[in-house]
Amino acid sequence: METKTTVITAEQWKQQELLCDKIKQYWNEQNIKPLAFVDTYGCQQNEADSERIRGMLQASGYTMTDTEEGADIIVLNTCAIREHAEQRVFGNVGALTHTKRRHPRQKIFLCGCMMGQPKVSERIKHSYPYVDGVFSTHHLWQFPSLLWRVLTVGKRVFAVEDEAGSICEGIPVLRTNELKGWVSIMYGCNNFCSYCIVPYVRGRERSRRPEVILDECRELIAKGYKEITLLGQNVNSYGKDLGLGVDFADLMAQVASLEGDFRLRFMTSHPKDASRKLFDTIAKYPKICKQFHLPFQSGNDRVLKVMNRRYTAGQYLELVEYGRSLMPDLVLTSDVIVGFPGETEEEFEDTLKLIEKVRYDALFTFIFSPRGGTPAAQMDDPATKEEKNARFDRLLALQNRISEEKHRTYIGTVQHVLVDGRDGQMLTSRTDGGRLVRFAGDDALIGQFVDVRITDCTTWSLMGELNR
Repeated sequence: METKTTVITAEQWKQQELLCDKIKQYWNEQNIKPLAFVDTYGCQQNEADSERIRGMLQASGYTMTDTEEGADIIVLNTCAIREHAEQRVFGNVGALTHTKRRHPRQKIFLCGCMMGQPKVSERIKHSYPYVDGVFSTHHLWQFPSLLWRVLTVGKRVFAVEDEAGSICEGIPVLRTNELKGWVSIMYGCNNFCSYCIVPYVRGRERSRRPEVILDECRELIAKGYKEITLLGQNVNSYGKDLGLGVDFADLMAQVASLEGDFRLRFMTSHPKDASRKLFDTIAKYPKICKQFHLPFQSGNDRVLKVMNRRYTAGQYLELVEYGRSLMPDLVLTSDVIVGFPGETEEEFEDTLKLIEKVRYDALFTFIFSPRGGTPAAQMDDPATKEEKNARFDRLLALQNRISEEKHRTYIGTVQHVLVDGRDGQMLTSRTDGGRLVRFAGDDALIGQFVDVRITDCTTWSLMGELNR
């Protein structure tokens, strides 16, 4: 793989903008108002990518629709992190043969992390002939030219060349949320955890320049956005490739210093790169939410070494202790893998012990899913599915108990929340720490910060009443 980042020039992007205009003219000449359906699988970075895909489609004359039926173009933005996500994509792609039969001019594109795997693009090429275009994350910026070729030449296109990755500024963004905005600060990953496909499909770490990120944040604030989340596969590595002397903590401080009424979040972090300086910065700036998603994956040092995580359980706990010494109410969430190849019962017990010590507010838990092309996929895995499922259930029971216990401590407190929507009869909102709060209220409160007194809780959410 080429390891040097490709920076797309303004002139190169201008050519793509011109193609957007030509596509719009193409539809105008046919007196057709085309519809586009974009479906996203996976992480927040995929969501951010889809916002750019929608932006390019809007610039090309398309109007978004929320259904595949009748859409003139369907774009599935895929995820490769777990096998279940891949199988779901293949099942949904298979079903699209029926919509295309009913709507012959419909064009189908697949993109995202799955398409960065040669075996997947080959399977699409040979087994799904009605798919018109495939492109990996590296070629997202070229989507207008790929679409133009499909519309005018009528042949399938595959843009899946293996490369380090690129940075392209200026791509239009059509956001689906007018309250919370994603801002990608970097792309790719250099860590090569032994179970993870991301470095192979998203390329090497590459950071956007801080002034560009700040401009995007200012634009969101000016439009009334109340929450900004800085995104990257490993935000703690931000800036290392730029040589500007600006690290992630510096960037956070710059964004948090912008004028406006907003909250600042970030994800995701790698413990080996999480610095005390970052915790100091979170504690210092009121606009930075006191929430830290810090994946630990396993509580056992041998397993962590085989995972190629490059920290120990002890080093991880030191980080947690430092963060809580500054911010006793810091909300901590994490990821954990159950049943990594070779994990013994004793090693799994170490994970449970770490969870008991840290007492996370919530966990995202996964049973190990082998990803072809990663070292872990070739490792001996003697534990049975039944054993892994039993461990998974024990872990969930432990974390659910801790989550409910922590939620009970909120009862009687007043929380400053951002009201973000409605679920049935109740408004939904989030605390500074990201905890879900439901309470009765008028829709006029959506988009506002309000104070809510917490009256009850469940394992996964809080209930309250408007504190008048």
